Amino acid sequence: MEPASIYEQIHQFTNRANPYPLYAELRETPVARLEDGGYVVSTYEEIVALLHDPRVSSDRRKLAHPPPGEPLPPSFIGTDPPEHDRLRRLAMRHFGPPHSPRVVENMRGELHEVVKDLIDGVAGRTQADIVDDIAYPFPVTVICRLLGVPREDEPRFHGWAEEIVENLGPGEGDQDERAKRRTAAVLALATYLEELAQAHRRNPGDDVLSGLATYEGPDGPMSDTELISTAALLLVAGHETTVNLITNGMLTLLRNPGLMERIRDEPDLIIHTVEELLRFEPPVHFLPQRVALDDITIAGVTIPKGSSIVLALASGSRDPAHVHDPERFDPDRPYIQHLGFGGGIHHCFGAPLARLEAQIALRELAKRLVNPRLVTDPPPYRPNSTLRGPRHLLVEYDRVLPYRP
Repeated sequence: MEPASIYEQIHQFTNRANPYPLYAELRETPVARLEDGGYVVSTYEEIVALLHDPRVSSDRRKLAHPPPGEPLPPSFIGTDPPEHDRLRRLAMRHFGPPHSPRVVENMRGELHEVVKDLIDGVAGRTQADIVDDIAYPFPVTVICRLLGVPREDEPRFHGWAEEIVENLGPGEGDQDERAKRRTAAVLALATYLEELAQAHRRNPGDDVLSGLATYEGPDGPMSDTELISTAALLLVAGHETTVNLITNGMLTLLRNPGLMERIRDEPDLIIHTVEELLRFEPPVHFLPQRVALDDITIAGVTIPKGSSIVLALASGSRDPAHVHDPERFDPDRPYIQHLGFGGGIHHCFGAPLARLEAQIALRELAKRLVNPRLVTDPPPYRPNSTLRGPRHLLVEYDRVLPYRP
C-alpha cells in the first residue's frame, strides 16, 4: 500500500490529539489535489478568498459527480443564493438582527443560571468530566429552550445527533456504512422534528421553532421540508460545536494555568481568550462541502469546474503568513482574526450565542474550581476530524467555590 498523504494522515484517529504539525506540512502546498479528484486549501489568504468567491458553491448537488441523494434537502448552509438568502433570512428573523436583535443578549442571565447550576452539581466531588458534566448539558439546555425542544427529549435526539456528527465529512472506516448510519439518524431526527413542528404550529410559543412554523411574510412560509432541515441544523449545530469550543477551551486553560489565574482577576480577558481559542483550538476544522462552479485559479493551481473543495479552516488560522508565532496561545495578541466561524455569506449563524456560552462557561469554571488539573493529557478524543474535540475531559480539583455574580 502507498503511504497515506498528509491530508489522509490528518483524518487518521491516531493524529486526533495533535493534527497541527500535519497542518504545517499541508500548508507547504496551499492548494493540493486529493486522490478523489477534489482539492484541499490550507492557507489563510486562499481560504478567505474562496469563502467570498461567488464561483464557489456550497451545494453538493452541483458537483461534476454528485453524491447519492440525501434523506432531506440541504439546509441553508448547503445552498446558494437566492435560495440560501431567503432561508437564512427566515431563520434569522426569529434569532437575531434586524428583526430580533436582542435574543442572544437577553439570554445572558439565563445562561449564567444554567452554568451556575451545573457547576454546583460537581461541588461535592473532587473530580469532574468537563464534557459530560458541563460542556454538553449547557448548550443542549440552551438550544432546547431557544428552539422549543422539550429538554426531557434530549436522550432521544442525543444518539441521532452523535451519529450525524461522527459520520459527517471525511473519516476512517467504510464510507458506505458511515453514510448509511448517518442517513438513518437524519431520518429519525426528521420524523421527530416534523411531529414537534406540527405541535408548535397548533400551539405556538415564543420559541424559534414556533416562529419558523407559523411565520407567513414576504419570504415565507417555509415548506415542511425546509422547516425540518433548518430545525435539524439549528438543533445539531447549536450544541455540538459549542461542546467542542468549551471543552477545547478548558483543556487549553488547564495547559496554561497562569492564564486561568488572570481570568479570575481580569474577567474581561475571557473575551479575547475565546477569540484566541477560536483561532488556536477551533471546534470546526474543515468545511468539506464546497464546489467549484467554474475553473478557479488560486495559488498557481487551477481547480476545474465541478470539483469538490475542502477548506482547512484550522490550518488557515495557524498560517504563519497570517499570524505571528501561530503555535503559541496568546489572548493578548493586538489583532486576533480567525476562521473559527467560517466567513462570507455562510459565516456561522450561531456565532454570537456560541461566543457568549463559551465566555460564561470558561469564566465560571476558572473562578470556581480551586486548583484544577488534568487527569489525562492528552484526553481521549471523539472520532470525527471535522468537528474535533475531546470525548471526555477529566479534571481533578480541591473544591468548588460558591457562586458570586
